[in-house]
Amino acid sequence: MSTHLKYIDEFSQLLQSINEGINLSKVSLEYQGVMADIGLKAFMALAQELSSAQIKSSNFKTWQQVLQVWSKIFDQEFTRKLQSEDAVIIQGKLLRTVINYWRDQQQLTKELLQLSVLPSKINLINLLNFLYQDKIQVGVTPKLEIYREDKIVLYRFQPVVDSLNIPILIVYALVNRPYIVDLQEERSLVANLLKLGLDVYLIDWGYPSQDDRWLTLDKYINGYMNNCVDVIRDRHNLQQINLLGVCQGGTFSLCYSSLYPEKVKNLITTVTPVDFYIDEGLLNVWSGCTLESQALDVDLMVDTLGNIPGDLLNFVFVMLKPFQLGIHKYIDVLEIIECEDKLLNFLRMEKWIFDSPDQAGEAFRQFIKDFYQGNKLIKGEVEIGAKRVDLSNICIPILNIYAEQDHIVLPASSLALEKYVASNDYTVRSFPVGHIGMYVSSRVQKDLPATIFDWLKARV
Repeated sequence: MSTHLKYIDEFSQLLQSINEGINLSKVSLEYQGVMADIGLKAFMALAQELSSAQIKSSNFKTWQQVLQVWSKIFDQEFTRKLQSEDAVIIQGKLLRTVINYWRDQQQLTKELLQLSVLPSKINLINLLNFLYQDKIQVGVTPKLEIYREDKIVLYRFQPVVDSLNIPILIVYALVNRPYIVDLQEERSLVANLLKLGLDVYLIDWGYPSQDDRWLTLDKYINGYMNNCVDVIRDRHNLQQINLLGVCQGGTFSLCYSSLYPEKVKNLITTVTPVDFYIDEGLLNVWSGCTLESQALDVDLMVDTLGNIPGDLLNFVFVMLKPFQLGIHKYIDVLEIIECEDKLLNFLRMEKWIFDSPDQAGEAFRQFIKDFYQGNKLIKGEVEIGAKRVDLSNICIPILNIYAEQDHIVLPASSLALEKYVASNDYTVRSFPVGHIGMYVSSRVQKDLPATIFDWLKARV
């Protein structure tokens, strides 16, 4: 009898697998239809642009100029289409179907993924990475490990001049690695802050493993972050320190400053999302700010995958501007391949972009649900552990810095902060760059460190 039931169960699993495969094929065709529509409209727009240029007698002289226009037009059309409700629903359905298929066919899917990524590993960029691996140095400023807990490490960068009495702690996002603020000698926010006289600390969140899938925002903020702040306070015998939050790390810093206002003297937020219902932002829409689980079923993702793979998140960020970030920039490499300095700059950025830790499942679940889908930060409804985050608790001085060309955290999302905090000392600064340009642009590095230092010096 038990053997009979076993055969029935195996047959049911087979039928389920076949059904999921059929569903995947159907929704893939729907998504391909969306992409075909984008390609057609982009091509028509390009033809119109080229025709207009001919009429104006300003013909494109090189194929690179045509590619530049095509790249811009395609990504604009992609963004417009993928912000529409019908396209978001199709994309959300595709993601749910892929995850369901993954759950039923994990081993087969893993083998197929390995085969599919093999050709991408044999390419010019990886060859260049291999040839120049000894020269692609990142995180160049000397630092000392001060505190370690589980996989997180608190570093103190070696001071180079007499510093202000109050140290500053850089709180980075969980996505990517924090060495973007110390990428290389000429492009290092950390090094420039040290030269001006700041005592700089940084939290490195590390690389979560499957053992960490249950880590929550409570553990990250009330646990790790609070412990790091206390270590710095004890080392310097201070009641309060300064915080500098980067992107999601800025959101964490806002939450922390609301929960522990007695421990923070000044708060600096850079490219920080505050209002997550800015539906002009493709990342916001895909994360569910308009359609919630129809756009992103985060429960299904976390329950199936555990931790969220860093490679998956990388793919999402590239797809925000698929032509410019996925194709065009690699074609541009051909123009700088004979200039070693420019090539090394490019390879350092590539190293950082694809050095992406997995995301602890439970923390990812709460961040998507409470922030992107519920917009609870500005509603005063976010709960970290048993504590409620209320931005109106923040009365300390705030310097809010945003990037004018940011496509990941739109300026409107950052600028919303002023409406919800109670600080009487609130300053806004902006720079004409994108999200990452804030930390690697040579132009910005001439002004951003001084802006931060001068603002803090006036509030010692």
